[in-house]
Amino acid sequence: MNYKYLLETILAHLDEGIILVDPDANITFYNETATNIAGITYKEAMGKNILDVFPDLTPETSTFYRVLKNREAIIDYVQTYENYKGQKVSTLTSTIPLINNGVIIGAIEKYRDLTQVKHLSEKVLSLQQQLFDKNKTDKQYRGNGTTFTFQDIIGESIVIRKLKEKASKIGNSDSPVLVYGETGTGKELLVQAIHNGGNRKNKPFVAQNCAAIPKNLLEGILFGVSSGSFTGAKDKSGLFELADGGTLFLDEINSLDIELQGKLLRVLQDGVIRRIGDNKTTRVNVRIIAATNEEPIKAVERRALREDLYYRLNVLFFQLPPLRERKEDIHLLVNNFIAIYNKKLNKNVKDISMEALEILKGYPWYGNIRQLKYTIESIMNFIETDRITAQDLPYDIIKNSSYAALGTTDLVEEKSSIPEEEAPLREALEAYERLMISKALERSSGNCAEASRRLKIPRQTLHNKLQRYHIDWKAYIK
Repeated sequence: MNYKYLLETILAHLDEGIILVDPDANITFYNETATNIAGITYKEAMGKNILDVFPDLTPETSTFYRVLKNREAIIDYVQTYENYKGQKVSTLTSTIPLINNGVIIGAIEKYRDLTQVKHLSEKVLSLQQQLFDKNKTDKQYRGNGTTFTFQDIIGESIVIRKLKEKASKIGNSDSPVLVYGETGTGKELLVQAIHNGGNRKNKPFVAQNCAAIPKNLLEGILFGVSSGSFTGAKDKSGLFELADGGTLFLDEINSLDIELQGKLLRVLQDGVIRRIGDNKTTRVNVRIIAATNEEPIKAVERRALREDLYYRLNVLFFQLPPLRERKEDIHLLVNNFIAIYNKKLNKNVKDISMEALEILKGYPWYGNIRQLKYTIESIMNFIETDRITAQDLPYDIIKNSSYAALGTTDLVEEKSSIPEEEAPLREALEAYERLMISKALERSSGNCAEASRRLKIPRQTLHNKLQRYHIDWKAYIK
């Protein structure tokens, strides 16, 4: 095998750049990615000193010079600098010394473009701050970053009454909280209610979905950035400082990078944070509430959640029941959503028929309360009477309701053109297909591209099936 050809082929298709320098930081090997981060060709780079390629770097700020001097690797370091063409770029670099028999013979660095992602990170922090500032003056909000209290938790079932009673007792506690519930069960609603039910209600409430931000940027978003962390960096507070005195809600905690979970554990234990690139710590008074849509113990077993962090968060634990386990609350929820969309859509719907209600109660509601809400919103957009009847319900809801399956309504037969002799097998296959699509959407949080990859079908095919089965992908968005 021609290993030289194999190595060249691998390097040509990497999405990372590679630079090799000698002990004097002169370039001896250079392989650029398609993005042309460094802004220089192979011929131009060879033999040049690294400071000639990146003119705004100095021996003090260059990772190559630091590694050659200290003989220690620098891993996953974020740098912002001007490239050879004078363009501002941000990269994530790992620079490793090359030592042979105790003598340093050079260093190698791999790097990839972070310019766009860094801008996204800064935008997220900026929007968080703007949202918090807006909430202080916007009458729509409570002034602390929240919109919900315990009064907004709709339900009279035993499980909901017990949940509200238990949660209302911990508002003044500083102990961390762990909330588990399927997608769409109302985890953030409960968390905001806990915040507003205690002595932190006049302090900030800051929420962050741990799965929404790349892991190599989330640390800066959480803990902040110091001006010395990389070239061009400015002092910027993180979410912990933004939430000081109040509550920081971390959703999908099982998606948080394991290393960051360790840093979060230290904050829970010591109450101090350190900005990236800073050598001093800052004490913060923040209550941590975390949530997951996966059973926490299962997340621990598959090593997505650190066991020690799980025990620290699990001091106060709440499990939100899926809608299929509290069907007696569906009528109250429907009435609540009717009232909301009467106002938004200028309608005058007064109630729902008993047959329509029984069909809704017989549906499994994989998207839980969120799916029910969007179903009522859809109905309210088209209804022209003052009462929701079975005829107003989406076909997918009717077809998959156990109430309809018992033969208590003829709507399925009216809306279906499938011959009776074909029904059992075809309906079973379609029901299974709907179930698989619903699960894929739930696991991908309504991201159709991700769901299509999970199902191993083209995205257009998925969209066609969503239309065919009247499945609302928006109901699965977290």
